[in-house]
Amino acid sequence: MADNRVVQGRMVTPGKLAEIVEGESVMDAEAIEDAEEDCPDCGGNVLEVGYMPSVTEFVTGRKCQDCDWSETDRD
Repeated sequence: MADNRVVQGRMVTPGKLAEIVEGESVMDAEAIEDAEEDCPDCGGNVLEVGYMPSVTEFVTGRKCQDCDWSETDRD
């Protein structure tokens, strides 16, 4: 199973995708999945990755494959 995906022209691992969304390194990341939604900025494909930025927090992050747009499910 290929966990790596192309994001903005670069092949990224789940951990690297989580780092792009979070803006810093993360402890652990789950497999990358298709979010089945279009980017609100450019209409591109959105990927989703669940990750742990710390021992006590689990975050789901979404990132466009084509542009800089990203968001998390934090309130």
